[in-house]
Amino acid sequence: MFGPQTIAIPTEIFTRMPPALRRPLRTSWADVNFGGGVADCFLEGPSFDRAGNLWLVDIPHGRVFRITPDGQWTEAAQYDGWPNGLKIHADGRVFIADYRNGVMVLDPQSGKVLPHLPTRHSEGFKGLNDLHLGRNGEIFFTDQGQTGLHDPTGRVYRLDADGRLTQLLATGPSPNGLVLNREESQVFVAMTRANAVWRIPLMGDGYASKVGLYIQLSGGSGGPDGMALDAEGGLIVCHLGTTVWRFDRLGRATHHLDLEEGLLATNCAFGGPGNRFLHVTESRSGTIYRAEMPYPGHPMFSHQG
Repeated sequence: MFGPQTIAIPTEIFTRMPPALRRPLRTSWADVNFGGGVADCFLEGPSFDRAGNLWLVDIPHGRVFRITPDGQWTEAAQYDGWPNGLKIHADGRVFIADYRNGVMVLDPQSGKVLPHLPTRHSEGFKGLNDLHLGRNGEIFFTDQGQTGLHDPTGRVYRLDADGRLTQLLATGPSPNGLVLNREESQVFVAMTRANAVWRIPLMGDGYASKVGLYIQLSGGSGGPDGMALDAEGGLIVCHLGTTVWRFDRLGRATHHLDLEEGLLATNCAFGGPGNRFLHVTESRSGTIYRAEMPYPGHPMFSHQG
């Protein structure tokens, strides 16, 4: 699967977080995730709006940024939370998977961040990681917390547009990034600590059945993180500690991206001319890489009319 036939795609630096926006301060997030070290930023959750702006989050400092097509940064919001995943609704609202606060929503005009789904049955979540929007306005999201092979109780949910919440999975060893297939009949979920991508078929009644292991990875310092889908049905997987892989619609590895520096490629999003350019967050260095891919990105809910 990972033989010499895999094609390397060159990358370039799109932009770096400007020094004036970096915060070399100790945070409770970095105390846990970096052993007390200082993280002046940790970028995640890239997503493009219709104007071509790239939105992303800075987890330890509770910030959301908007980057123009020419690489100019603006702080769109700051609040008391750990924003992790981000996607943009067709109506312009910015949805955030927040580790501490659940599903949040940002008004891009006012910069206000408000709770959208902070609890389930009055109980807090383990710690949300990422989210994805379906064509009908559903929000699929992962509740990762500190789960792993020692505690495979991570959860995957679907929140319908009418507010109904369905738990699709409750046995995941660290569910992280997720994306729907082209037909929106399956959900691909990165199981970071299992170093694998799972496939969740969505049955006619809306629930999951016959969940299976789709791709088994190896190596790296963590496992698969954020993902994206291209127009061919290929799956793009950010693999912590190694590279960014592209798998075709049959699950065969076809391409890989190697970043010039750093190995924390945490998440990715298609954008740019023709939606052909994959933008990747190298989180620790605060760098956004981009690469022209063999297929454009599959249109997301945020791009539809």
